Amino acid sequence: MSDNKSSTPRMNRTIVLPFDQANYHKIVEDPKWYRQKLDEFIDFMPELFPAEVIEGYWIKEKRISKKLKVPSRRIIIGSTSYTVRPAHVMPYHTAYTDEIEKAMFLRKFGVPFWALSYVFGKDHSFWYRIEQSLGKNSIVGTTIKDHSLLPEHVVADEKHSRMRGKKVYIPTTVASQCILGVSVTEDAGEKTLTKAYGVFKDEANDLNPAYSPVSVNTDGWKATINAWKSIFPSISVLCCFLHVFIKIRDRSQKKYRDFFNVVAESVWNCYKAENKATFSQRVRRLYESVKKQNVPQVILNPIKKMKDNISKYSKAYDLPGCHRTSNMIDRLMQRMDRHLFSTFYFHGSLASAKLSIRGWALIHNFAPCNPTTVKKHNGWRSPAEKINQFRYHDCWLQNMLISASLGGFRNPPPNP
Repeated sequence: MSDNKSSTPRMNRTIVLPFDQANYHKIVEDPKWYRQKLDEFIDFMPELFPAEVIEGYWIKEKRISKKLKVPSRRIIIGSTSYTVRPAHVMPYHTAYTDEIEKAMFLRKFGVPFWALSYVFGKDHSFWYRIEQSLGKNSIVGTTIKDHSLLPEHVVADEKHSRMRGKKVYIPTTVASQCILGVSVTEDAGEKTLTKAYGVFKDEANDLNPAYSPVSVNTDGWKATINAWKSIFPSISVLCCFLHVFIKIRDRSQKKYRDFFNVVAESVWNCYKAENKATFSQRVRRLYESVKKQNVPQVILNPIKKMKDNISKYSKAYDLPGCHRTSNMIDRLMQRMDRHLFSTFYFHGSLASAKLSIRGWALIHNFAPCNPTTVKKHNGWRSPAEKINQFRYHDCWLQNMLISASLGGFRNPPPNP
């Protein structure tokens, strides 16, 4: 073949819609009924379709899957053909959604694939591939359906993990109790982190090309700070106050208990300051006090570092609603740690590791929380539902698949 012939990359051309499963076969067989349902979906859920659908569409042929014998149709929007798949069928027609919904729910809690195979049948590779298939979707676009809901303030950090015995890092971006960006890298250098965190920017810019968060809270790692400043030049980088306390606690709580009990109270007194001036004053006085008392270096050094970088901590007072601590991402990373431990970390390639952790992130965003939390949040069952204040379907997995129509993109990129 000539080198001049280059194939055009295929776009993500699958539209997922909440058809009534009981009547689906009859709807597909009747073109008029089918068009009526599509028109209803376009009126009420236009974000699930390409923007050009408002100019009209053509209904093409009917196809029947070899695995499940489920019919589907293709439609032409503009000059592009799209496959319309019902949400009660999984991607690639691997299974019916209601057959695997409970197994995927257990993945939120790190139940290993072999255990799912033992309880629900199939083999462990089947469940592994199901989770990976979810990771191909845009995390931001699937989780957030309206660009006005993109977060102004985010938290970012890198989770340390292993892949085939070697150390890897998982750069993670969270907001509103959702994981909005996650990847896997072999090092934590500035260039690598810029590329990894840049995926979050690309997916967010697909919803809103002008999007730029106001602030990001980090643990102070220089490469992380530089990466975020490179991706979003106007962003304000905040240092996590909690990390100051943790460094002091972990190094002195047992060995220097008396010093720790006094200093810990003073550290949190700084955090509770009502304004920037009071905060800065309390930090400086705390440093002067501990210096005079000749406290151990493991206590003095974190306080000195906070005093030297006081502007990065006090900047939070200028940004209402920002994250002063990394509490949110720390809680989610604890769940991520349990998830990774249950699978004994990563075993395949870097690409498969990324798909796996992205699939798990979407499960976390959409799978139901415990009933007490649901009641507290006025009936919204998951972080994604709470952000959007609606759901497409009562089945959480169907809700996720519908949200991932066109891969979660408004301007679909090439298939991976």
